[in-house]
Amino acid sequence: DTGKIHLKRELGLISAVSMIAGTMIGSGIFMSPQWVLYYMGSPGASLCIWAACGLLAMLGALSYAELGTVIKESGGEYIYILRNVGSLPAFLLAYTSVIVVRPAGIAGVSLSFAEYVVASFFPDCPSPQVVIKCTAAACILVLAIINCMNVRLSMFIMNFFTAAKLVVLLVIIVGGMVLFVKGNTQVLQNAFDNTATGFGPVGVAFYQGLWSYDGWNNLNYITEELKNPEVTLPRAVMIAIPLVTCVYLLVNVSYFAAMTPQELLTSDAVAISWGLKVLGTWTWIISLGVALSTFGSANGTFFSGGRVCYVAAREGHLPDALSMAHVKRLTPSPALIFTSAISLIMIIPGNFSSIVNFFR
Repeated sequence: DTGKIHLKRELGLISAVSMIAGTMIGSGIFMSPQWVLYYMGSPGASLCIWAACGLLAMLGALSYAELGTVIKESGGEYIYILRNVGSLPAFLLAYTSVIVVRPAGIAGVSLSFAEYVVASFFPDCPSPQVVIKCTAAACILVLAIINCMNVRLSMFIMNFFTAAKLVVLLVIIVGGMVLFVKGNTQVLQNAFDNTATGFGPVGVAFYQGLWSYDGWNNLNYITEELKNPEVTLPRAVMIAIPLVTCVYLLVNVSYFAAMTPQELLTSDAVAISWGLKVLGTWTWIISLGVALSTFGSANGTFFSGGRVCYVAAREGHLPDALSMAHVKRLTPSPALIFTSAISLIMIIPGNFSSIVNFFR
């Protein structure tokens, strides 16, 4: 066969929905609610912020869906800037994304995954940083092997972990409904008391909420691998983002049903505190859910991040070696290996908070 090697169109609607939802639902919904409440001051206002963040993500995703149906190439904003604005800004974006943004995102989520996994082995003392970093490195290496082996395998992992994290979030939602049936509605009776006013608190609260919605544009990085992209892309967006928004709102309502605002604000991990109050000895389900959620989100970030590197190299903005694909597996292995190498380097000097600040 002397035909040109290229990535195959193997992703259908279910995988597309899973790619968006699975990447969006990471550690944010388990960690960020107290910060939105902290800046807004009331449960009702914080729920409004979560809904507004979902609406903003939906509007952005629909705009990207329109671009993706006109320019049916992978690469996301890189390829759109290249085709519409010019080579120089696209070149700068490519290097920023490939060298800084994507590897930092993968390293940060992997460290978050490692912290939750390692914490269960050190219940009475802080987890050693060496163990956390080695676990995060192992996570990145496993993701690199999976994504280099087969597109279908990596998407099976994506679909499985998306389903698993939705089940864990459903447990939280159902637990909240049970509490409401039992009469735990006092927190929402004066839901808007002490609401903060002014652009500053609202803006920072938006920022905290949008962190949990990051990943809404992930599907545009792999447009060339979608079956019938002009139909699949907008449909996936219109299914995944409203689904995630509704889940986030219901999970936050469940948190407020189980905890007072003061308890929520003083919690280091809201989902774990909720589990201790509602599930008792079964709180390990929440810890497992957070680990599954972060691993699945890291897989989605890794999958799409490698494609940005691949497309930028194909367009001549990165070394040609990174534009190659495996002749039999049809995966962009050099780009994936390069992305994983940069992510591993970022883990060595940094911790989760420093990498997240660097990413932002």
